[in-house]
Amino acid sequence: MRGDRVRYYSVERSDWEEIPLSVVDFGATKRGQEEEKSAESKELEQARELDKERFERLADTGFEIAPGFHLPKEEGVFAFDGMRVIRMVQSSGEVVTDKKRRALSMALPGPLLKNRALVVLPGAKAAVRISAVQPTFYVQSADGWGARAALIPVKSGKESRVLEKIQSGLGAGKSGELRAALATEREQIASGLFKLKPAQPLALGEYALAELIQEKLNLDVWDFGIDGAPKAAKPPEVGDRPVPLSEHAPGDVPDQPKPSRAPRPQPLPPGPPPNER
Repeated sequence: MRGDRVRYYSVERSDWEEIPLSVVDFGATKRGQEEEKSAESKELEQARELDKERFERLADTGFEIAPGFHLPKEEGVFAFDGMRVIRMVQSSGEVVTDKKRRALSMALPGPLLKNRALVVLPGAKAAVRISAVQPTFYVQSADGWGARAALIPVKSGKESRVLEKIQSGLGAGKSGELRAALATEREQIASGLFKLKPAQPLALGEYALAELIQEKLNLDVWDFGIDGAPKAAKPPEVGDRPVPLSEHAPGDVPDQPKPSRAPRPQPLPPGPPPNER
């Protein structure tokens, strides 16, 4: 600053310039400098926190279910097949009318059969596939619904899977929800965390883990399929084995070298008997 003028270096012109002191807003300049310094300080602090999180943060793991295997900390349903922790995917069931039962009821005189609806899942197969036939399931939820979880076999069709049947009205048969839940070994291993394991190995096919609320099925389920262990490659049959390659055409056997004969023993030269020497 020189008298009533301010001298500054212009980056655009790469030279020093002067402007009248009266046109300079020192307050705005000071605020801009403070804001810039504050932003730099904030960025530096964020960089330090990021480095701390990357290099000093403790392992963010949940409950240990086996040596080296932990559940995620968030809520959900997980399966363990002995080699990996699998996050289950939730699917929504839909109640539809059993058209075959309805047609049969209309063909019979009187209310001989109850009305029946089906709870179905879209698709012939679940997205989650498990190779182990007796996996362990973990239901992690704050409300502890794992205590009400049921393992249900699902009947697979061409375009959907039937989860349960619902019968109502007059006629023969039992009313209510009909499903075939499988026996499971259930254990609460932590607050809100339940461990479920099928009492018997599961047959290959489709299944679902579902919540039962006062014996009523929650339509949002966790479906999966049991595929079993992958089959080993079948060894080729004797006739299917590749023929060894040869430089010669079939029947064209190259001449084999003849074995050399041992030389015949030569007769001894004539002479007196050994005892006369």
